[in-house]
Amino acid sequence: MIDYDHDISAIDADLIRHGMASIHLVRAGEQAALVDCGTGHSLPRVQAALAQKGIAPAALRYIILTHVHLDHASGAGAMMRAFPNAQLVVHPRGARHMIDPSKLIAGATAVYGEQAMADMYGDILPVDAARVIETHDGFVLDFNGRPLEFIDTPGHARHHHCIWDARSQGWFTGDTFGLAYPECTVDGRAFIFPTSSPVQFEPAAMQASVERMLARDPQAMYLTHYGKVTGVPALGRALLARIAAHVAIAKACAGAGEGRKQALLDGLEKLLLDELRAHGSTLSRDQAMAVWGLDIELNAQGLEVWLDSAAA
Repeated sequence: MIDYDHDISAIDADLIRHGMASIHLVRAGEQAALVDCGTGHSLPRVQAALAQKGIAPAALRYIILTHVHLDHASGAGAMMRAFPNAQLVVHPRGARHMIDPSKLIAGATAVYGEQAMADMYGDILPVDAARVIETHDGFVLDFNGRPLEFIDTPGHARHHHCIWDARSQGWFTGDTFGLAYPECTVDGRAFIFPTSSPVQFEPAAMQASVERMLARDPQAMYLTHYGKVTGVPALGRALLARIAAHVAIAKACAGAGEGRKQALLDGLEKLLLDELRAHGSTLSRDQAMAVWGLDIELNAQGLEVWLDSAAA
């Protein structure tokens, strides 16, 4: 667990490797909330973090999902059972998938297989509809006197919202403001890049969502992948440029036929390695790919879906 200012902490979600996904714990007086909740395997870590901070399970009042991709939300059902006073706060496009996760489970199982699903995500349990709060653009949650404002932020997924915390002057960004892993930080400067994972990557919408968050002049961004980042204006410029670069690579690979996927993988790897070296990192290619390999694969898959959708 990493403690930040303004009663915000990051709990490692125990997904694949350390530093891959964070769950943000926010306090407002004696009450607590989670922003994103990881997987079914994350519950013991959350319980341990609450115990360490002297927060009773009954004091956890909200579990807030930025979106319903499984690395962010598959633990929601288990957490709701463990925390009896909690309500689930979710985008209206994602609420039905938390109440009845069968389609999420079936789709992911078709990709990963049953054993890998169990290994990565644990049990994915339904959430009682009576305990679900659906947001809308501009919705404000009064979290024990600490207002949290939700805005619709498509681009990564159409069921994505980001949360403005006036106390910290920061956004909880889920995946809309990209990925910035600790291993790639140089002299306190994060290295950020977008996630175009399937199936709802929309670059123009993502750029508009990023610009909308930047217009608030935030002092920090709290990323699920991974933790708090500052120096937001520079990160925003870099992220917008790398979204455009992802699109340019996709368009350049559009006519590559059966070799399109490999061309995308090669193009994304070269882009990120070149920019990481320009950032000042001394990570080797193998070290960087140990951090990024899954994300580059998912980004290539998402760009293929986007190209096919654009062609259709």
